[in-house]
Amino acid sequence: MKKISISSSLFKENRKRLLSLMMKNSAAVINSNDILPSNADGTMKFKQNSDLFYLTGIQQEETILLLNPGNKNEDYREILFIRDHNPDLEVWEGKKLSLQLASEISGVKTVFELSRFKDALHDVMCSVENIYLNTNDHDRARNIVESRDVRFINYCKKYYPLHSYNRLSPLVYSLRAVKSKEEIELLRKACDITGDGFRRLLKCVKPGMMEYEIEAELAYEYIRQGSGFADYEPIIASGENACFLHYIKNDDPCNEGEVLLLDVAAGWANYNADMTRSIPVSGRFTQRQKDVYSSVLRAMRGTINEMKPGKTVKDIIMITRELLAKELVDLKLLKPADVKDVKNKSAEFKKYYPHDVSHFLGLGVHDVGVFDEPVRAGMVLTCEPGIYIREEKLGIRLENDILITEDGNHDFMANVPVEADEIESLMNS
Repeated sequence: MKKISISSSLFKENRKRLLSLMMKNSAAVINSNDILPSNADGTMKFKQNSDLFYLTGIQQEETILLLNPGNKNEDYREILFIRDHNPDLEVWEGKKLSLQLASEISGVKTVFELSRFKDALHDVMCSVENIYLNTNDHDRARNIVESRDVRFINYCKKYYPLHSYNRLSPLVYSLRAVKSKEEIELLRKACDITGDGFRRLLKCVKPGMMEYEIEAELAYEYIRQGSGFADYEPIIASGENACFLHYIKNDDPCNEGEVLLLDVAAGWANYNADMTRSIPVSGRFTQRQKDVYSSVLRAMRGTINEMKPGKTVKDIIMITRELLAKELVDLKLLKPADVKDVKNKSAEFKKYYPHDVSHFLGLGVHDVGVFDEPVRAGMVLTCEPGIYIREEKLGIRLENDILITEDGNHDFMANVPVEADEIESLMNS
C-alpha cells in the first residue's frame, strides 16, 4: 500500500485533547497490537491498534506510548517506545522505524528503544497514583484472544497492585467519535476511491463471472490508487448469497438474471469507507427486482434526510424501520399487522429486514460511538437499509457514508451511482 503522509499535527492535537481529560497525578500506557500467528511459522497481516494510531500515527508493531502529563521534566510527559534496532531482523523484514522518523511521524519529541520501557514505567509508577490502561471496549467485541493490552494489564497489577487503574477507552472514544477536519478528508478520500472502484466494476460485470473475479476488479482499482480494502472482508454475493448478511466466500458464479450485492469498500490511512450496492448481473433489473430496489432506495433517502444533530442512532434506526415497514407491506411481503410495532420487530419483519440501519465509521468499520446519545457535527455514520427475500433468492442492500454537519448532513457517496436507471445505463454503455 502507498505510503500516506499525515501531518504530525493531527496526532499532537489528539494527544493534547486526551491529556486535558486525564485526572491529575496520572499516566496512561497504550500498546500496539500483536502480529497474530496463523499456522506453522506464518503470521497474519499486521493491523495497528486504532487508539495508538489515533494518538501517534505509528503503524509498526511492538510500539508503546507513555503519557505522563504531570512529569516535572517536560521532555518526559510524552514518550514513544519503538523496537530496538536489529540489523539481522532488517535482512528479513526490511527497515524498521528509526527514533528520528518515529518522532517526525508522531510529533512525540522523546522516542526511546523498547528495551528502556520497563525502567521508564517504573519511574512513572513511583510518582503517580492513577494509571489509564487501554482495552478494546466495543459492544460487539468478545476479546477471546489475550491481547498485548491484556497481558500488560496483568503485568501492571502483578508488580504494581496498589495503584488505581482506570479504563482509557471512554476518554479516547469520546474524542474519536467526532472527526477533525483532517480525519474527514481521509474518510472522503476512502469514499472517493470506493466510488472509482464501483464505476470500474459496472463496466466489467457480466453473466458467468465468478464472485472472486468481481473482488479482483475492485482490488485492482483500490491498489492502483495506493489504497486497499477497508478493514472488513469483502462481501461479493450473487443471487441467494445476497440474503446472507456476512457472506464472504465469494466463490460462486454470477448467473444471468440474478442481482449481485456488493458490500465492499476502500480504506485510506487506516480510515475506512463502507459502501453497499446491488446491481443486475445481466445489466437490467427485472420489474420485481427494480420494485424491491426502489423500496430500499426510498428507505435510504428517507433515513438520510433525518440524520442530523440531536437525533440518536436509535432514533435513526426507528425511522428506517417505519419506512421499511411501509415498503414491505406495499411489496405484499407483509401485512399491516406484521409491522404494527416496529420498536419490537415481529418475526415476519425480521425475516425480510434482520439487521438495523446504521453504525459509526472511522478508524474502525464499526467505529466507536454511543447509540443512545444525540449525534453531533463531525460524526460519521453509515446508512444501510436492506430487504432480503430468501424465497425469491433476492437480497437488496444500499449503503452510503454520512457526515453529520451543524445544519444536517453531507453524503460522502452522493456522487456514486445508485439510481437503478443510472446503474443500468452505465452497465450497458
